[in-house]
Amino acid sequence: MAIQPIRIFGDPVLRATAKPVTTFDKELRTLVRDLTDTMLEAPGAGLAAPQVGISLRVFTYHVDGVTGHLINPDLSLTEEEQDGPEGCLSLPGLRFDTKRAYGVVARGVNMYGDPVTVEGTQLLARCIQHETDHLDGIIFIDRLDRERRKAAMKEIRETDWGGGPAPVVRISPHSTFGSAR
Repeated sequence: MAIQPIRIFGDPVLRATAKPVTTFDKELRTLVRDLTDTMLEAPGAGLAAPQVGISLRVFTYHVDGVTGHLINPDLSLTEEEQDGPEGCLSLPGLRFDTKRAYGVVARGVNMYGDPVTVEGTQLLARCIQHETDHLDGIIFIDRLDRERRKAAMKEIRETDWGGGPAPVVRISPHSTFGSAR
């Protein structure tokens, strides 16, 4: 078990697009175990490799008692939406209602390179979308509407970890169902 430090909002690795995994070796399996251990220790519902400083398309999840991982994910989203509270281990203590697709079908591979499909709704769908966003350099506050994003930035500035230079907030290039501008 190797608990890794989690990168906090403002760290540039959280804004970079992660590279696809092409080598399925012992080092990758160690990364998946470290991500899982770190996520469970935090505790969190998910953790992406960029959150521990590794720019690879890998994330782990722990939702409704099920723990898993996905590498090089490709998502298909339902048109039905959900709006509910969301937080992030890289923004400790903050939660904001965030619009997401209600359901997801995520295709990728496991740590051995075997094909994997994960289907879910509600919290699992939210988690998979959230962690896949991390792989694209998107943080959940990027998906907030203007007012919620403004409130989030105010809370970040008031935290003890948010006193550094103002981080860059980007508008998500992915569908926000017309709710974010």
